[in-house]
Formats: sequence, C-alpha cells, structure tokens
Amino acid sequence: MKQYVIFLFLFSFSVSIQSQENDPIRLFYLGGQSNMEGFGYTKDLPDSLRSNYDNVWIFEGNPVPDEAQNGGKGIWETLKPGHGTGFTSDGKTNTLSNRFGIELSFAKQLQKLYPNEKIAIIKYSRGGSSIDSLAAGGFGSWEPDFQGKSGINQYDHFLTTVNNALKTTDIDENGKKDHLIPTGIIWMQGEADAAFTEAIALRYYDNLKRLMDLMRATFRTDDLPIVIGKISDSWNSDVGKVWKYGELIQYAQEKFARTDTNATIVRSTRYYKYSDPWHYDSIGYIDLGKQFANAIYALCKQ
Repeated sequence: MKQYVIFLFLFSFSVSIQSQENDPIRLFYLGGQSNMEGFGYTKDLPDSLRSNYDNVWIFEGNPVPDEAQNGGKGIWETLKPGHGTGFTSDGKTNTLSNRFGIELSFAKQLQKLYPNEKIAIIKYSRGGSSIDSLAAGGFGSWEPDFQGKSGINQYDHFLTTVNNALKTTDIDENGKKDHLIPTGIIWMQGEADAAFTEAIALRYYDNLKRLMDLMRATFRTDDLPIVIGKISDSWNSDVGKVWKYGELIQYAQEKFARTDTNATIVRSTRYYKYSDPWHYDSIGYIDLGKQFANAIYALCKQ
C-alpha cells in the first residue's frame, strides 16, 4: 500500500491540538512544475524582496525525478531568495540557487494581508512534471498510482516533503509547539500535460481533481482553498506555439475552478513575458506571487 496511508496516520500532529499554549502558524503549500519551481533571476529582485521576511519560514523538498530516493528532503529556514530552480537539499543543509519563484512576493503580500501572523510555506515542485504518467518523460508524474520502475513518483515526493516538514514541531524555535493551520494549496502546472496528445490533455480535469482531493486529504481539510495558475503560451518566435493542446488544459483548469466550491484561478499569466519559450521572466514571477496571495486570501474570507 502506498506510503500516503501511513502518512495520514502520522499527520495527527498539532493541527488537531487547540491548546492556547501552542504557536499558531498559517501553512501554505506551493506545488506544480517549472513555473512554480521558479526561473526568475535573483539579480532582478527589487530590494523590497531581498530580505525582511520576519515570521515567514519555508520548507522546500529536494526536487528529483521519479525513482530517486532523496526526494522531499529539506530543512525549515527563514524565507530568503534562492528557492527557485537549482535549489537542492540533503535534509541537513539547503543549497540555494540564483533563481526564485513565486514564494517571495507571495509571502511579502501575505505579510500585508495577515499582519502580525506567522506564515509557513511547504514547497515541492518539479520542472517538466506532468500529472498523467504518459506525459512524464524523464521529468516525473504526479499520478498517485503510477508505479514506474520503483513505485516512487512525484506524488510520493510530495508526501515525503510534507512528512519531513511536519516532523519539526517548533519551526520558529521559540520553545512553543507549533499549531499549523492549513490555509491553502497553490498549484501552477499543466504545461507538460498539454505537450503530447489530445487524449492526455482531455484527461487533465479528472487527473487534477483527483490529485487536489488527495492533497486536501493529506492536510486533513476537505475544503482547503485551492488556487490554480492558468497556463499560458509564449508563442515563441523560433518554435511558434509551445503547448500543442494548451487550450484543453486551460479549459480543464477553468472547469475545476468553476465547479469546485472552494477553488479559484489566476489568469494574469496571459500577460507575462518569457525568459525562454517555457518560463516567465522575473517580473512575471513577482506579479504571479502577489496574484496568488490575493486570490487565496479572498477565498479564505468567503
């Protein structure tokens, strides 16, 4: 049986404890593929996003292909630039990269929306990964039942990331046990499922719904708010249209946001410029983080 059954048993952590002596911290999960992993350059960051993330912590799981044994390793640390593509962790030391994703502007905007509250971010994202196993290639699949060669896939790495993150019960090291409050899932993915066949793209809605239901179950919150980032296409001058079945994925994403009572979608991606045929430029990631923060806040206020 998959490890997520064991994980759900282990998940009886401080979320279920209501003692006022515990330290309340809002918990957000960031997941998906490369445009969640982050291809912004830290050298492009404005001074306002380089530091001053007081009361914001991040646990990023080591992103690796399916089959790898070291996926999901990480440690909690105060948020800072460097959690984009190229980030690695061996579970003892985080090695930051010269890239960033949405996490910086996302956290900065959350600090404004939730003043004086503590924020925890769990991130696991893998560039090129699909949900459908037939679109995984060498990047990986989020299909929970995909066995591959060893039975380890991106969903397993997600579970390992969350499990490892929640082993620490005092992430801010203030001597109080954390009361982590699952507040939202932010999901930026779908490009890989748009790149292969019409049949794969047509399965995306069902695949996305099942995956989001399982992620909600992992955080033991059936109606946990979810924000989906709508994929877009660069229409690169060299290759033309990049995602052959992108419109089908966009339709599925819109359908999910329309039919799930506690989900919404961010559409600002259609206006972003690209640093290459597949990835937004630094300005795009900064805006996307803000849009995600505003969207999850609005959902939580409903």
